[in-house]
Amino acid sequence: MVYEKSQFWILLFSYFRSMISWWKILGIVCVFYAIIGGLTMPVPDLPILEQSIRNLYYHVPMWFGMILLLLASMINAIQVLNKKDLKYDIKSEAYATTAMTFGIIGLLTGMIWAKNTWGAFWTNDPKLNSAAIGMLMYAAYFVLRSSIDDEEKKARVSAVYNIFSFPVFIVLVFVLPRLTDSLHPGNGGNPGFNSYDLDSRLRMVFYPAVIGWSLIGFWMSDLSIRTLFIEHKKNNN
Repeated sequence: MVYEKSQFWILLFSYFRSMISWWKILGIVCVFYAIIGGLTMPVPDLPILEQSIRNLYYHVPMWFGMILLLLASMINAIQVLNKKDLKYDIKSEAYATTAMTFGIIGLLTGMIWAKNTWGAFWTNDPKLNSAAIGMLMYAAYFVLRSSIDDEEKKARVSAVYNIFSFPVFIVLVFVLPRLTDSLHPGNGGNPGFNSYDLDSRLRMVFYPAVIGWSLIGFWMSDLSIRTLFIEHKKNNN
């Protein structure tokens, strides 16, 4: 009886150890540090931005995480066409879903920041408009998936759309705004934060925030992938 109980606890410990990998723990620690440090640690006293610069720790890391997740989605889409294995389609969809969640949060935090610095939640700014177009482009990706019933056809068509969408999204968000007039830092001739006050105080929180939110994004995707695998097996039994 004692042996059976010890075996139970060993198996339970092994299960949780496999579930909580080191990178997941690192993600949790970095996010908690970013949240607490972002609200309490001193920041540069910049004109107009003032205390709203703290949003740098939340708004920008969401977009970094989104880009990494979209890249992972595209890589798995390429694998769909190369390996013709539906498991890569499941992974591609999961990464894209989490990326859009991060994108929506990024848009909302950006709108709050815009209200405090530019006086309006949304302005006719090339960066904002390009980001909205990019989000709608990926929304169409999910509409496309839902319109096809055959799983193999859905995987192939979605993969092709995904592969072409990622570079277009990068151009929309990072290239075009730099070629036009923009209020957004680092675009349209405006200096980025590195050019003036992304000093050691901001870097101490900003970089862990990027790492933390990105890792949490991949953790969310991992949970989604497991759920989708279970649903896929259930539907095919």
